[in-house]
Amino acid sequence: MANTQQQKALAFQALHQREQLLVLPNPWDAGSAKILAALGFEALATTSAGLAFSLGRADGEGLISREDTLSNARAIVEATPLPVAADLENGFADEPQGCADTLLQAAACGLVGGSIEDASGKPEVPIYPLELAVERIRASVAAVRSLPFSFTLCARAENFLHGREDLADTLRRLEAYADAGADVLYAPGLTTRAQIDAVVRAVAPRPVNVLLGLSSSALTFDDLATLGVRRVSVGSSLARVAFGGFLQAARGLRQGDTGFARNAAPFAELNELFKAGQ
Repeated sequence: MANTQQQKALAFQALHQREQLLVLPNPWDAGSAKILAALGFEALATTSAGLAFSLGRADGEGLISREDTLSNARAIVEATPLPVAADLENGFADEPQGCADTLLQAAACGLVGGSIEDASGKPEVPIYPLELAVERIRASVAAVRSLPFSFTLCARAENFLHGREDLADTLRRLEAYADAGADVLYAPGLTTRAQIDAVVRAVAPRPVNVLLGLSSSALTFDDLATLGVRRVSVGSSLARVAFGGFLQAARGLRQGDTGFARNAAPFAELNELFKAGQ
């Protein structure tokens, strides 16, 4: 098992270059990270929405700070020996240098990968203009290339998550981010074979990440691998599954259902999982 940051970084890079699909689950805290590691996953990535929900806040409203994000990422890094990448949202800055600073701080937390998105967080102009978006990725690339290890930078085109189902613009952005030096390209919200195929072809041979957990997508791992996808992640899906089980049990309890805990994980099993690596 890789131990040093450079070893983790090289292992993470290699997972993107093999033929087998990298399934990259998204824990929201140290406990969920430990469970995923115990189940045999090879690497992890944080989730901004999962973190927001665990802190009792809404996602996407600027309520999670860079400090919150990096503190959570450090806890996840320290919970397992696996390589960890982080959802760094829009870099917590509009200007390119702010993105670069965020990535350098992320690396200092032990992370070996991270993503920068082109969503501005401003409802009136939800996506950064292309020229600025490319400059942000270019500055991010320069920052991670200055590090003494091989940090994997993922560039995200957010059109489809913000009601802009413009595939041509999404392809133009991803191609520009690849040209700017991003290691992995990602357009969350794509659901069809044709959309994903177009993205993979546009940025080849750079690896592409696809988001799983969207109810509108029925593509299987085999489908995605056949299309040339190298990595899949799940965003907030596992966190929402956990909260979904909690809601169902709590509603049952409130309504007098004494069997509300029938689907609970056994105490002994959880205790043994969390003992591992202490």
